[in-house]
Amino acid sequence: MKVYDGSTTETTAAAGTQPERVKVGIAESRVASGEAVLTTSGLGSCVGVAIYDTTADVAGLVHAMLPSRAEMDESGNAAKFADTGIRRLVAELESEGADRERLQAKLAGGSDMLDFSESGPGIGARNAEMGRRTLAEFDIPVVAEDVGGERGRSLRLEVHTGDLVVKSANRDEQRF
Repeated sequence: MKVYDGSTTETTAAAGTQPERVKVGIAESRVASGEAVLTTSGLGSCVGVAIYDTTADVAGLVHAMLPSRAEMDESGNAAKFADTGIRRLVAELESEGADRERLQAKLAGGSDMLDFSESGPGIGARNAEMGRRTLAEFDIPVVAEDVGGERGRSLRLEVHTGDLVVKSANRDEQRF
């Protein structure tokens, strides 16, 4: 398994052991290959965007907090925002051998944990919508999603298969 996070080290799981888990924190993204499993938790209004190319055996996951860097007039961490986080993730995937024409995406999160309906769509709905719009810029189809509602989620992206496993309280595990 190889993890692409800016470091130069390569980690390989021993034969017969569990696949290497790569944690993706809030406002972070990671790209991995092989039998790795990318995980993130604490998705409330945040959106998790999984993008993968099973032919190239590479996938990435971004845990974005806010819809757009432009709304915040901030030049910091790209992964904090759905738009810039997805753009950077696509570039990283392509640099590791993914072909944009084979990329597919899955979305999860974007809950409305707090009711701000008087001031328009909540941050969760806006995060999910920005994720869809940014993926459309790259013609990357969203093949599955589990967004909205009022529950938090944890994700597990199995790189080799592109399967996204979504866990949330009081609900059966979902596999997309």
